[in-house]
Amino acid sequence: MSEKAGAQISTRAFIQSLLILLTLMLLAGVLTRLVPAGAYARVSENGRELINPDSFAYTPRPDYPIWRWFTAPMEVLWGPDAVIIITIVVFLLMVGGAFAALDRSGILTAAVARLVQRYGGQKYRLLLLITLFFMALGAFFGIFEEIVPLIPLMVALAYMLGWDALVGLGMSILATNLGFSAAITNPFTLGVAQRLAQLPLFSGAWLRIFIFAAVYGVLAVFLVRYARRIEANPHASPVYALDQVLRARYQGQQAEALAADNGRTTLHFSTGIRWLFVSLGLIVLVLVAGPFVPALGDIALPLVGLLFLVGGLGAALQSGIGRTAVARAGWQGITGIAPSIPLILMAASIKHIVARGGILDTLLHNMAQQLGDAGPFPSAVLIYFLALLIEFFVASGSAKAFLLMPILIPLGDLVGVTRQVVVTAYCFGDGFSNLAYPTNPVLLISLGLTVVSYPTWIRWTAKLWVWILLVTLLFLAIGVAINYGPF
Repeated sequence: MSEKAGAQISTRAFIQSLLILLTLMLLAGVLTRLVPAGAYARVSENGRELINPDSFAYTPRPDYPIWRWFTAPMEVLWGPDAVIIITIVVFLLMVGGAFAALDRSGILTAAVARLVQRYGGQKYRLLLLITLFFMALGAFFGIFEEIVPLIPLMVALAYMLGWDALVGLGMSILATNLGFSAAITNPFTLGVAQRLAQLPLFSGAWLRIFIFAAVYGVLAVFLVRYARRIEANPHASPVYALDQVLRARYQGQQAEALAADNGRTTLHFSTGIRWLFVSLGLIVLVLVAGPFVPALGDIALPLVGLLFLVGGLGAALQSGIGRTAVARAGWQGITGIAPSIPLILMAASIKHIVARGGILDTLLHNMAQQLGDAGPFPSAVLIYFLALLIEFFVASGSAKAFLLMPILIPLGDLVGVTRQVVVTAYCFGDGFSNLAYPTNPVLLISLGLTVVSYPTWIRWTAKLWVWILLVTLLFLAIGVAINYGPF
C-alpha cells in the first residue's frame, strides 16, 4: 500500500515529451518568420464558418514577438480553443482520480480477473474481439477520446493475460483510432466532410467496409504477432522493466485473494464490481447515443468523465477500504496525472503560434496550389498528405473539415478526382495521424495512464503506420481507378 495509486507519469517520460513539444513550438515560431502571412476570406453558411477558396491574399506580417512563443501555452487558455482545452484537462483529472481509487481498492483487478477466469483459455480470440469492438466504436459512431477511461481496464487485462501495456493500448485506443480513420458512418469526419462536399450522407459505404476490414486485418496481425512474441519472451517487450510493478500487481491475482488480503468480504467486491460495470454500461450508452442526439454529443466528453468518476469512486467506496483511503488514492491519481496538463497546453500552443503568426492559411494555399499541376491519383495523395500536415496544427476533425473541404472540393473537381475520393483522402489524413503526433492531447493522456513514453510508442507503432499508409494508398488508387462516387 506504500506505492502511489493510479497512473504516475515518470520524470523521464515527462522530460522527453516536454523537450519534443518545446522543439515543435520553436519550429512553429521560426515558420512564422520564414513563411509569408496570408489569409482566406471566411463566409458564414448555416451557422458555420467556411473558407472562400478563391479569396487568398498575402497580408502584412502580424506583430507577434518571439517572447510570446513561450507564453503561448498559457494564452491558449483564453484563446478560441479554450473551452475544448479546459474540458480535456478536467476530463483528464477526473479519469486520473477515478482510476487511482479503483486501483487502490483492488476493484479494477477484481473486475479484470473475472474476465480472465471466464475467457482466459481463449485469450487471442478475446484480443481480436475486443480490438474489433473498439474499432467499430470509432468507425460507426466517431468515438475516440471518450474511450480513454477504458484504457486502464484494457491495460490491466493485458497484464493478466501475460502481455504488456502496449497490447492494452493497442486493443483499446489504437483500435478506436484506426476505426475512426477507416470511417463507415463516423459523423464527425465522414459525415461533416460529405455534407460539405454535397454528397449523400454516408454514401460509398460499400468500399468503406472493405477499407475497414483491411485496416482491421493489418492491426489484428500486428497485435497478435507482437503478443505471441512477448508471451514467448517477456524481455522482448520495450517496456518490460517499466511494466514490472504493475504486472506484479495485476497478473494472476484473483478477486477472492485480494478481498482476503484486505480484510474485506467477497460481497463488498461483488457490489463494487457491479457498480463499476453499471457505470461503464452508462458510458457505452452515452457513446452510442451521442452521434444521434446532438445535445448529448456536445457534452459527451465531460459526461463520460463524470460517469467514470462517479463509477470509480463509488465502486472503491463499496469495496470497503474506507473514505479516507479513497480520498487519498484519488488525490494521488490527480497529482500523478497532472504533469500531462502542461504538455497538453504546449501541444495546443503549436496551432496557436502558427495562427497568431498568420501563416496557417498560407500553408493551406501553398499545398493546394500543388494540386493544379498533378493528375488524379497524385492529387488524391496530395490531399491525403495535406490533411496529414494540417492535422499537426489542428487536431479537431470537424474543424479541419470546415477549414479544408471548401478548398479541396473545387480543386478535386478541376483535376478529375471525384468528391468521394477527396472525402476519403481527407478522412485518412485526418485520422491515422491522431496517435502519431505529439500535438494530439488524446495520445498524451493515453500514454500518461500507462508506463509507455512517446518515443517508445513511436518506435512500437512505426511498422504499423507504414503498412496502414500502403493499404490506404492502395484504396485511394482503387477509388481513382473506379471513379468512386456517386460523384
